[in-house]
Amino acid sequence: MDSGLEGRVAVVTGASGVLGGAIARGLATAGARVGLLARRRDRLEALAAELEGAFVLEADVLDRASVERARAQLDRLDVLVNAAGGNVAAATTGEQTFFELPASAIDEVVKLNFNGTVVPCQVFGEAIAEGGSIVNISSLAAHRALTRVVGYGAAKAAVENLTRWLAVELAPRGVRVNAIAPGFFVGEQNRALLLDESGALTERGKRIVAATPMGRFGEPHEVAGTVVWLAGAGASFVTGVVVPVDGGFDAFSGI
Repeated sequence: MDSGLEGRVAVVTGASGVLGGAIARGLATAGARVGLLARRRDRLEALAAELEGAFVLEADVLDRASVERARAQLDRLDVLVNAAGGNVAAATTGEQTFFELPASAIDEVVKLNFNGTVVPCQVFGEAIAEGGSIVNISSLAAHRALTRVVGYGAAKAAVENLTRWLAVELAPRGVRVNAIAPGFFVGEQNRALLLDESGALTERGKRIVAATPMGRFGEPHEVAGTVVWLAGAGASFVTGVVVPVDGGFDAFSGI
């Protein structure tokens, strides 16, 4: 089936990251003209050089004024993918207990993931054409209690609630809103937790793979394929859902 994205305009926040970059590549391959939004212009320019029709939108998703300037560069918009986010080390337990976590660190991780989704939805969402789509990136940490990442999991749970609320709010305008909950993918922020210096699995990495029925970490293009489906014609009657892309992790009890 044709994705229906040929000639459409899409914006991907967090496009300088591993998953955001893969999503941008997937949308471009499907025929979309992709706006690459993040703070690190050098990375965006390198990615834009790879993708036909791609363009750079340098902005900070927590700075509404900079996001509004990015929106002003668009003549139209059909798809918004909110891939900006991540964990904050100071909001993670391990070396410190939950009772020692600074309130400022919890606030920071919530702002990065939740506010960093709300602001683009407000600014870009208003400009999305009828028949368009918003895809938010959540996490399996929103569904399952994972050790250490208390702030991150709570922030992503808020993203999922926002996704459902917006799906109802924007349906009369013909705009669909969905989310993806990725499982474990190796990126800049979690590499040291999952792999040691030799590339072998850490103890945490081994436990994760053992709890994943498909027996491996995900590949970034596997998230991108789901985004292309949700954003395209094949999901034209799909809104308000969260799609796990996790190799069966969320389905497995461990027994």
